[in-house]
Amino acid sequence: MTVTEQGARLMIDIGGFTIEPEQLSNVVAVVVTHEHPDHWTPEHLIRIQQVSPGVRIFAPQGVANAVAANPAADGIEVTVVNAGEEVYVEPFTLRFFGGQHAVIHESLPVIDNVGVLVNETLYHPGDSFAVPEGVDVPLLAAPIGAPWLKIGEAMDFVMAVAPKRAFPIHEMTLSRIGQQMGRARLSGATEHGGGTFTALEPGEHLEA
Repeated sequence: MTVTEQGARLMIDIGGFTIEPEQLSNVVAVVVTHEHPDHWTPEHLIRIQQVSPGVRIFAPQGVANAVAANPAADGIEVTVVNAGEEVYVEPFTLRFFGGQHAVIHESLPVIDNVGVLVNETLYHPGDSFAVPEGVDVPLLAAPIGAPWLKIGEAMDFVMAVAPKRAFPIHEMTLSRIGQQMGRARLSGATEHGGGTFTALEPGEHLEA
């Protein structure tokens, strides 16, 4: 996902399912919510660094550990962030929430995950249902399909956040029919709180 403000770009979770972005210039920051490869790859981060020198990469400790352990990620420097912290990289104010990835199965370890609120406007939870308590969310990136996700829980999450607008993320594991069903459910959950839901295809964008 790419967020553009005043000509500067912020990227969130540029991973293995990401279609190569056409615009990598003027990227001032990258947020990686957690360590799974569909949310970051060394190749993506190195490419961004080459095109946008000086870009800052923010992520929880688990991502920093994964980067340090991966020879292909040599040269990537991660600034570790935790839930409750706030950073500013002009023109983006980033506030972090949550702390843990949603449970996939009791046999699998629970890893670090941070949700991020961008400029008090866009909230991206990563792979979690972490609600940004005390925040009126204008725009929510709502997970719709994943090994850790049941659609009823996703609906409860959207209702708890009660955004003014929402759009779907984390759809690549779904068939087209499953995608349409999930979108319909989250649309209803968004409208339940008086908001509007917009389904986006790759390459499409929303105005904040």
